[in-house]
Amino acid sequence: MHIGAARFSLYLPETFSLKEKRGIVKSAVERARKRFNASIAQIEDLDDMRVGTIGVVVVSNNALHADEMLRAILAFFEREVLDGELTEVDQDVFIW
Repeated sequence: MHIGAARFSLYLPETFSLKEKRGIVKSAVERARKRFNASIAQIEDLDDMRVGTIGVVVVSNNALHADEMLRAILAFFEREVLDGELTEVDQDVFIW
């Protein structure tokens, strides 16, 4: 079993409230979950109105597939969150 994990931050310079940030992040996370059938959640920076840290985990029987899934999910966030930019991207695939 291969487990792909990624952690990245979304920098949202145009948000001016936690409510606005949560709406943007929650919407993007829900769309990504439905599209990729992956475990995705905001994991850090809950009280920072301009930064949201997202965690992603995928499971596959193939390391290449797990890596491709992580890359596709990161690309999705780059495309879909127009008001933000991805920073501090860390990703890896583990064998269990």
